[in-house]
Amino acid sequence: MGTVTNAPQEPHETLGQLLEDRWTCRQFLPEPVPRHTIEQVLDLAQRTPSWCNTQPWQVVVTEGEGTERLRKQLLAHLREHPGQPDFPFPVQYAGVYQERRRECGKQLYTSVGIERGDHEAAGRQMLRNFELFDAPHVAIITTEADLGVYGAVDCGLYLSTFLLAAQSLGLAAAPQAALAGYSGFLRDHFGLPDTRRVVVGVSFGYPDVAHPVNKFRTSRADAAGAVTWHSS
Repeated sequence: MGTVTNAPQEPHETLGQLLEDRWTCRQFLPEPVPRHTIEQVLDLAQRTPSWCNTQPWQVVVTEGEGTERLRKQLLAHLREHPGQPDFPFPVQYAGVYQERRRECGKQLYTSVGIERGDHEAAGRQMLRNFELFDAPHVAIITTEADLGVYGAVDCGLYLSTFLLAAQSLGLAAAPQAALAGYSGFLRDHFGLPDTRRVVVGVSFGYPDVAHPVNKFRTSRADAAGAVTWHSS
């Protein structure tokens, strides 16, 4: 009887599997990620395409005491200061966008036992963003102010590559616009020049897969609902 071997995946199948498996982690283990593994993520993310190959992203990565200091000082800051993002947050969520947002919120709150209308518990869960979900590392992604919205778009592409690279290396991540809401604090904290604009933060590390907050998955609409074909 011949030996049965599994055929290697085609590139699109590998990408599809990474996209299917990736999820937003909201509870991490304390174990730090080895520096060489983080560098692998960063090397892969550096291959991201960008407008005119400008590669506008600059990334601050925390580890060890650097993460703990950020966590402590960010929490103290937000209790005394309102958020001031460099890029305006959404004006509103309407229609299907609100429906999807509510679905995600319901799944999150249900996973951790927060009852509808329990604003105190919801507020505590919101603060978990600024506790970095206990992650041992954070990446703060910034762009150059002069590059405007397209620099931010390029950083969005970088973020996507970063997330998939982390997934491919057995890590989990949480992209967080909430951190970018305190852009001025982050510039001061990390000594960034005034010309840098904070696009997003990413908490990352090894996931606590046993925690209930990490057991739900959000849905995706069919591609047909996002595409309009013109053949003539």
